[in-house]
Amino acid sequence: MRALSVLGSTGSIGRQTLEVAAACGHRVLALTAHHNIALLEQQARTFHPILAAAADPTAAAALAMRLSDTDIRVLAGEEGVLAAARLPQADTAVTALVGIAGLAPTLAAIDSGKRIALANKETLVCAGPLVMARAREKGAEIVPVDSEHSAIFQSLQGSSPKELRRILLTASGGPFFGWSREALEGVTPARALQHPNWSMGAKVTIDSATLMNKGLELLEAMSLFDVPPEKIQILIHRESILHSAVEYCDNSVIAQLGDPDMRLPIQYALSWPDRTPGPARPLDLLSVGKLTFAQPDLETFRCLALAIRAAREGGTAPAILNGANEVAVERFLAGKIGFLQIPQVVEAALDTVPRAAALTLESIQAADQAARRAAARAAEG
Repeated sequence: MRALSVLGSTGSIGRQTLEVAAACGHRVLALTAHHNIALLEQQARTFHPILAAAADPTAAAALAMRLSDTDIRVLAGEEGVLAAARLPQADTAVTALVGIAGLAPTLAAIDSGKRIALANKETLVCAGPLVMARAREKGAEIVPVDSEHSAIFQSLQGSSPKELRRILLTASGGPFFGWSREALEGVTPARALQHPNWSMGAKVTIDSATLMNKGLELLEAMSLFDVPPEKIQILIHRESILHSAVEYCDNSVIAQLGDPDMRLPIQYALSWPDRTPGPARPLDLLSVGKLTFAQPDLETFRCLALAIRAAREGGTAPAILNGANEVAVERFLAGKIGFLQIPQVVEAALDTVPRAAALTLESIQAADQAARRAAARAAEG
């Protein structure tokens, strides 16, 4: 049984983490959200944590009023989220925040020596070497929650890094697999949010539709498993049953399979190195019938090609990619740009924002802000 701080508890991963906690007997000691205080209040009353924090100060004030009949401490703003990340009584921080907003809380939890159940991929996309070095220094365990990275992590158990030949990173292909650029011209946000296999938040679902999500996962895998981009092969796997695999020097391939249910990788991140019964659905291979694999189309889905470019350039290029993409997706969801403009906006930022080779929190934040400004200009033009 673990004691959890769930950062981003009202999002998709956060909600499923609380399902796993309830089913497996983990204690929930801190909860955070941005502004969804109706759900945060409900979660707080169910799990009775030590503290609850809302990043939006106005929402936090309203939450404090709603929970005034309890002894739950309510905190506001970034400091409130950081306090939840550092909470001494918690041994594990589930980082389910979306975007670069998860970086500072993840570093705070690492500095407290906690296990990090990492669901915030942008933390490693933007600051992978910095984060992994800090974790080694502080003795903090980082266990991935993304289904693909969890599969790789599980497939690497009991092996030596020198035995690894390459990582096989799978992608569902999103809702538009096989579509031409012409067919993608008129895609609406509502259509792009219809993922064939997974139930996820809006940002991640759009990233899956553009294949940017797989590019971000490639960058995340590079830091998590200390491999160059050349040692990662991306495969489209429409069934989302084989969640990723590892090829070893003897040509053996070890993979992790399971129903597309995020509660399984969440549970493993909490129970590792043990396995315990939990709420995830069992896999029925007879009903699956077949597993298929294909190459990604980098010409049509250019976001993936741009992520590979950023991976090769290194430095703050991934932070620029990520910041620009967050702006582009936000504009697309608001109906201000078209689907095919998302990679155009990202590329404009990659082409114009200066790189910094040295990765510090300050250089990453500066690159992120510069990328957002460049992306906003590109989206308006």
